[in-house]
Amino acid sequence: MDKGRWKLTLAVVVLLVSTYAEASFSHHMKDFISSVKQIEDEDPDSDPAAVLKRLRRAAGLNDAFIQYFLPDAEIGGSELPANLSDYFSKVLHHRVLEDAKEEGVVLTPDGTTVALGPLLLGIEAGFLSKTRGRARGLYQLTLAKDLSLSLRHGSSGTNRLGPDGCWDSLTSPKVFTLSDEPTLLTTAQVNGGMDGMILGREVSASSNLLKLSSLLNDYYNHQLDSKGMDGAPRLICRRRRENFKALLLPPLLARQVVKSVELQERLAGHPMMEVKTKKQLMAVVKEGLKKFVHMYMDCPPIISRCMWGAEPYIGTPTMLSLPLSYLYIHHTHTPSQPCLTFEQCSADMRSMQRFHQEDRGWDDIGYSFVAGDDGNIYEGRGWLWQGAHTYGHNSKGYGVSFIGDYTTRLPSQNSMRLVRDQLASCAVGEGRLVSSYILKGHRDVVSTSCPGDAFYAEIKGWEHYGK
Repeated sequence: MDKGRWKLTLAVVVLLVSTYAEASFSHHMKDFISSVKQIEDEDPDSDPAAVLKRLRRAAGLNDAFIQYFLPDAEIGGSELPANLSDYFSKVLHHRVLEDAKEEGVVLTPDGTTVALGPLLLGIEAGFLSKTRGRARGLYQLTLAKDLSLSLRHGSSGTNRLGPDGCWDSLTSPKVFTLSDEPTLLTTAQVNGGMDGMILGREVSASSNLLKLSSLLNDYYNHQLDSKGMDGAPRLICRRRRENFKALLLPPLLARQVVKSVELQERLAGHPMMEVKTKKQLMAVVKEGLKKFVHMYMDCPPIISRCMWGAEPYIGTPTMLSLPLSYLYIHHTHTPSQPCLTFEQCSADMRSMQRFHQEDRGWDDIGYSFVAGDDGNIYEGRGWLWQGAHTYGHNSKGYGVSFIGDYTTRLPSQNSMRLVRDQLASCAVGEGRLVSSYILKGHRDVVSTSCPGDAFYAEIKGWEHYGK
């Protein structure tokens, strides 16, 4: 082969490899972690903070607010390969387009969607911590700034937070579309901010210097064993809400939001905020945080219909007249085994919906909500549509089922808490259930209770909840 043809062949090979590398990285957390590991492998001596700075540089995350806490001095490292640089720019730069497409977010293995920007900023702040357990700028870089924008400048009323959305594919996600009118703080941003704060605090308090890819892999890709969430470690993404709730009390978050506003004003060259203005701002923030706390700290994570792959409702649903007075509890029998992953729980939801629609001739899956053993609640007919779960009582209450046959055993303690404590209080807080609601086992309502059924015996002990 002559020299000219050899150079042309080499150029084509390089182009194909580069194109393949970019195409092979979807907007799934597993692919993002793989791309991070590729950078680490190319420079094994690079520490996590240096890797994070290179990612931040590729994504252009360097405004004055970020620079105040994370200066780019001695950023080090060579330029990233063009294909990786383009990928990181797309997957890290957050924005919401006019057609409700949200960019800068990835799908995680537990079925939730996370904005990468606040996640990585929080981790970087943690690695740069000079005081054990304290990271400068951690609150502001992860949540406080975005919360301040949403609570101060969001639309009037209660719609200042969210929404969530759905991916074009769960195996190779590329496009994420919001399910409702976007606000200044989407659910993906909140998830990323919470994870950034949790992991940033964790690495600031640890003496073990993990690789960034290892830290992310342990947090997002942990595989549950047969004990489900009852046997799961503390630091995994499925425990995001409980870890965040333990980490940050609402009054502290309110103070951090106000501090964030003050810093933004100072960086913009504005005079110091007057005491009266600051008090008014604090009042607005505290009021707005009530909705935030309810949505993201009190309520459980709920996987929407589009995320588990629901078929459309057949016909026109009957709307419920709210608030309702009852919560009827079931277990599925079939599927008989608990589901431990988002993929398996979603498959079980689709299987139940097919059985209810095709075999029983119902309009949709019968339950209002379903509890998996993976740490999630799955939306069935939801808050507004009347279900087909408790004969003669469907208009009076929500039907909630646990995936699995619990005739001789009980669901995990975690999944029972999700339903008994979080889902029920979530419904009360949103005006879906009356505060004095009655929680009943399905068989006790329809008079088919079996004396040997361990599950419904347990539910009898729940009947005081809500009273």
